[in-house]
Amino acid sequence: MSRTPAHLDPRLLRAFVTVAEELHFTRAAARLYLAQQALSRDVRRLERELGAELFVRTTRQVTLTADGERLLPYARRVLAAQDELLGAFRQARPLLVDLNSPGLGTGRRVLLRARELAPEQELMARYESGLGGAALELLAGRLDVSFGRFAGLEPALRAGLAHRPVRYEPMAVVLPEDHRLAALAEVPLAALAGESVYAGAGNPRTPEWTDLARRLFEGRGIAVAPPAPFAVGDEEFGRIMAKTRNPVLAVVDFPAMPRTVLRPLVEPVPLSPVSLVWRKGLVHPGFNTLVRAAAEIGSAENWLIRPADGWIPAMDVDMIKT
Repeated sequence: MSRTPAHLDPRLLRAFVTVAEELHFTRAAARLYLAQQALSRDVRRLERELGAELFVRTTRQVTLTADGERLLPYARRVLAAQDELLGAFRQARPLLVDLNSPGLGTGRRVLLRARELAPEQELMARYESGLGGAALELLAGRLDVSFGRFAGLEPALRAGLAHRPVRYEPMAVVLPEDHRLAALAEVPLAALAGESVYAGAGNPRTPEWTDLARRLFEGRGIAVAPPAPFAVGDEEFGRIMAKTRNPVLAVVDFPAMPRTVLRPLVEPVPLSPVSLVWRKGLVHPGFNTLVRAAAEIGSAENWLIRPADGWIPAMDVDMIKT
């Protein structure tokens, strides 16, 4: 071969290998579902790019030249590698779905319903503890989907993500079982005046939740509790909260913790705006199923109907409209 091109189109190599195996242009064209003229054109183009004749063509037969015989094993290896690569990417990889924390209701319920709708798809749960932490993993491709308050993310993070509102989730407070408000069936926000309520302050994975708490508590005499030691796991979180004895801002589906009670907040009913959040450009059949599951549950249970006395921050309302 007289020269080496910078690039070779694998399609041209496939045309060459098929003719080399059949030693007949008509049969090779049929095998590739091409017109014989198109196949001949591809082979001639490859020969021009390589600067070498690859076949001896006569009216009676086609045979490989010395350059053709030299090229054949390399071309086969290139095509085998390409087939292996494409095969690996055609395999359905799991959709990695962040649920923030084990036991939380909205994301978990959507995931479980999606698994029922498409049992053949692999939807795998992950737990990043908050959308703020998950957003970086989404952008890096280490997660596919998460749930949380999209408006609470930094603009630079939001720029690479898309979201779809899923639920206005009523908020609640977790109280020590001997707290002065524990006997109430519902806790009016005004009753928390003078309290320091834990809302994840200092946790780099949940800034959107702490920001929501600050907006809710503003002007109501409720303080955001100072940062507590970062606790991994329900047991450690419960131990730290029992030690500080701060009420904990939560949602109505928050999992039970020992020696505590969960009480809905009212007057007004604060709502946590939960969105399905994903990396822009994500394509995966499991994602479509997840969207379908969220819409199905949301419609059946009025997840996106705001009660008359419901409260969410104005910035969240504006973002939902856009």
